Amino acid sequence: MSYRARVRIAPSPTGAPHIGLARTALFNWLFARQHGGTFVLRFEDTDTERSSRQSAQAIMETLRWLGLDWDEGPYYQMERLERYRQAAQRLLAAGRAYHCYCTVEELEAKRRRALAQGGQVRYDRSCRRLSPDDEKRLIAEGRRPVLRFKFPESGVTVVEDLVKGQVEFDNAEFDDFIILRSDGRPTYNFAVVIDDADLKITHVIRGDEHLNNTPKQIQLYRALGYGLPQFAHLPMVLDQSRHKLSKRRSQIETSLKSYRDGGFLPEALLNFIARLGWAYDDKQEIFSREELIEKFSLERVGASGAVFDEEKLLWLNQHYLMHGDPGRLGELLREFLVRQEIMSTQEAQALPAERLQTVVGLFKERVHTLVELAESAGYLLTERLQFDPQEVKKFLTPDVVPLLRALATELGELSEFTPERLEPAVRALLAAQGSSLKAAAQPCRVVLTGVTRGPGLFEIMAFLGREETAKRLERTARLIETGQLNRPLVEQNGGSRERPGGAGSA
Repeated sequence: MSYRARVRIAPSPTGAPHIGLARTALFNWLFARQHGGTFVLRFEDTDTERSSRQSAQAIMETLRWLGLDWDEGPYYQMERLERYRQAAQRLLAAGRAYHCYCTVEELEAKRRRALAQGGQVRYDRSCRRLSPDDEKRLIAEGRRPVLRFKFPESGVTVVEDLVKGQVEFDNAEFDDFIILRSDGRPTYNFAVVIDDADLKITHVIRGDEHLNNTPKQIQLYRALGYGLPQFAHLPMVLDQSRHKLSKRRSQIETSLKSYRDGGFLPEALLNFIARLGWAYDDKQEIFSREELIEKFSLERVGASGAVFDEEKLLWLNQHYLMHGDPGRLGELLREFLVRQEIMSTQEAQALPAERLQTVVGLFKERVHTLVELAESAGYLLTERLQFDPQEVKKFLTPDVVPLLRALATELGELSEFTPERLEPAVRALLAAQGSSLKAAAQPCRVVLTGVTRGPGLFEIMAFLGREETAKRLERTARLIETGQLNRPLVEQNGGSRERPGGAGSA
């Protein structure tokens, strides 16, 4: 099928952008790009108490980070109030809307009576048939009316949904909902119809929490004489307990900022989000942006809820770290070294790009996020080491001091400081000392890095270089001899640095 699609993302700028927003934006963006269409950004900001331009900016920044560029907008509803009033007057003049003068107290009393009688809580249409004299009296009382839409009292409204199929709604289940508040601001269901019609939106692709609003909007389209767009309601995103993913209820983080700050790559997050409710086949999990544009279709979007699998997201992020551009990942590592307070901005900026790329190569198969990468690689890029107390007790005992000093001397004289030359030299020295690599590897690793895990010992030595490797070996030997390694804080280089949980610094 080929047509010039016009789709939109229309968030309310009332909080931090979340996973559901990103999924809706992505599916609309993919649909537009696949059909050579237009992706529009609009902010539904008529909730003036909660909406803010700061929230709108945060949403736009997140969309840019994800690479979801929009072609038109942003549009703001609060800049279109006159347009909504004009449309409302059309409905009023055509007899499809009426003024409602009921006060909040009166509506609450009606709600309580309905509940007490076991009936449904909805407006009783008492103002629908007011006489002109009744209206004059109510206006004289100083009442400020809202405007309600005359919803059909019988029949059905059919939604032809591209995901859920045909869905029928009994019109008797709906009341005459408000379209304009007393201060002239439009309600969601009214404004969205005017906006989508004015913007010539061809496909309304959104979360299925909006499905129950669709009959109201269809009736408004018809009353205003507008053609209907096609609707597609996406399945809910669920947590592992198959409840709707919610910031308040679920233990899963929903804020996109938390994933960005947590070291997830935008391409990994996009790949993950694309699979929340959509599948190309039963085998493929990894999709490039180009593949998503080529293969995405609404026909393959499921109608049932999509479960958010955090383990799969971590797996995807590790994949993109392993296969990403080293230059780009090196610059991201520079950023996260500062974010995680491993080094200052000045220190991070001074690191050569080639050195950062080498670090990425050493750790990319061992970490899942940029945060893990920065925290794992910190010991290679700064002299401030934090020793694990248990590993100090186990490996850095006084009897290893002669070995450390011998290694410092021997390695300082090695002509080529590469993993290939380091391994036979170290093995020969250990044999002369009556030791083995198996016995000495972990103490050496702890001396050089503070931990017992990470890249190969000789890769670490080669990265640190001859001078730094010898310095760390000699310095730790001295600290062990003087008993300072087990102190809670060790002053080095004219200053001090302490982190919770460390046995000491070097």
